Amino acid sequence: MGTPRKRRTVAYVDGFNLYFGLREKKFKRYYWLDVESLVRNLLRDNQVLVLTKYFTARISGGRTGDSPEIRRHIEAKRNRQENYLEAIGLLETVRIYEGHYLTKPVRCRQCGSQWRKPEEKMTDVNIATELLCDAFQDNFDDALLISGDSDLTPPILSIRKHFPRKNIIIAFPPRRRSGWLAQVASGSFMIGRGKLKASLFPDEITKPDGYVLRRPATWR
Repeated sequence: MGTPRKRRTVAYVDGFNLYFGLREKKFKRYYWLDVESLVRNLLRDNQVLVLTKYFTARISGGRTGDSPEIRRHIEAKRNRQENYLEAIGLLETVRIYEGHYLTKPVRCRQCGSQWRKPEEKMTDVNIATELLCDAFQDNFDDALLISGDSDLTPPILSIRKHFPRKNIIIAFPPRRRSGWLAQVASGSFMIGRGKLKASLFPDEITKPDGYVLRRPATWR
């Protein structure tokens, strides 16, 4: 008998879900994450990586009337994100899909304080669309979804109904486990600290044009 064919695997990375999970776990040192390396470290021996789809939204600028301190804070966050997106854009299997990043005003009912809460839009829709399209086009045997967003339950149910031989595996970021996703998926597990530690970029990445991307000092 010949060697069994490895299962074609496409990974779907919910960038903000992963980021906020790391932030809540106080894993700032793992922000400088090579997502292609992470996916490869999560695959089983019978799987082969076809493509990694990374979903995010670019941080928007401030508003008129923002204090200089707020403007500096937002600009620093934007620069760090741009630096990181440039880094993962160099990876062989990675494609980046962008939604929208918005802020909405929030007021404390008790003290009356106001602040703006960031929200990313379209990420769950973009992931659902890509999952369904790839399933119908037979682009994978296994889908590896790195997210804990329960809004992705319906497309997973649909794929498992129409394509029972395809597996949807959920890799939950730290602090992001969803009982709904775990229930409907073919399998699920938490991404451990060891996998994150083994999947970091080097501190410096040289682009083809010679420009050097550096790990932000605050991500150490």
